Amino acid sequence: MTQTLTVRPRTRFNLPDELSAASPPEARGIPRDQVRLLVADRKQVKHARFAQLDRYLRPGDLLVVNTSGTLPAATDGIRGTDGRQVVAHFSTTLDDGHRVVELRTAPDAAQPVLDAVPGEQIRLGKASGTAALTLVEPLPAQQGRNRLWLARASGDVTRYLTRNGRPIRYGYVSGAWPLEAYQTVFATEPGSAEMPSAGRPFTPALVDQLTSRGIRIAPITLHTGVSSQEAGEPPLPERFRVPATTAHLVNQTRHQGRRIIAVGTTVVRALESATRADRLVVPAEGWTDLVIGEHHPPRVVDSLVTGLHAPDASHLLMLEAVAGPDVVRRAYQAALRGRYLWHEFGDVSLLLAEQPRR
Repeated sequence: MTQTLTVRPRTRFNLPDELSAASPPEARGIPRDQVRLLVADRKQVKHARFAQLDRYLRPGDLLVVNTSGTLPAATDGIRGTDGRQVVAHFSTTLDDGHRVVELRTAPDAAQPVLDAVPGEQIRLGKASGTAALTLVEPLPAQQGRNRLWLARASGDVTRYLTRNGRPIRYGYVSGAWPLEAYQTVFATEPGSAEMPSAGRPFTPALVDQLTSRGIRIAPITLHTGVSSQEAGEPPLPERFRVPATTAHLVNQTRHQGRRIIAVGTTVVRALESATRADRLVVPAEGWTDLVIGEHHPPRVVDSLVTGLHAPDASHLLMLEAVAGPDVVRRAYQAALRGRYLWHEFGDVSLLLAEQPRR
């Protein structure tokens, strides 16, 4: 279910720890739509606030957004081998009922657990409970590290997580924030292990402002897995759906010579997975393992609203394929100079094409 990337992003940089957003902007006294917006195209880089997004779009442009909602996909567990505590991250549920899980060190999930073995049981919660996991086998091609596992669940794990789970968070986030902090204004269908964070800065007022300017908005759904891939690992296969109305709007927008702007890498993956060889987008749903990059460039997405990604993240390959390596490199250099904040609670970039993709 995983593969090893043979190409690394051309955008190389070191990320200082202090540029990782440690809390939601609201906790820092900043409304969602007032995070910083870095706008980059082939000619220049500009600095703005996200609430000014409409200044950089044109009537007839189509924003495509992800309607997946974030699940409380993290919980505490106890290893059956020695009683050590771990944090279990639930990435996705497969069609055959198996779960894809990642075990991380307790209490802060700072590091992956790498010494688990097939057949090991993980009891969920810190005391005796009704839900447990049995590790079946590690996912293949994980750089020789048994980090992600196929697991069988006993008991009602979904109910357990609904009652006792919490959002997945990593060491750069300080404190525990409620599930609402990890939802976007577009979220209507719970299913993501981690927030599709490019949509987080949108507010109802900003959506109204955009539509009043003639900018159209269409939905897709892609349920994200865990985003803690090691360097060189692509994103996991993910479940997606592109409805017929969105496919029609994308095709119509391209026919009219307008731009398709994906809100997040999840949207790029879903749309491109529903695109035929003749570049016509069709209704589609199921699982996608598509990795957008140099060897599979985008066919319909012109521009991208996205957060700032970690060094060596596979998503950087997608950004370079959409906007071009030079644009991405200049954008990240400007973000570092300008002290932009990274990750799901951080600032946002708009990688913008002047003309629609031909």
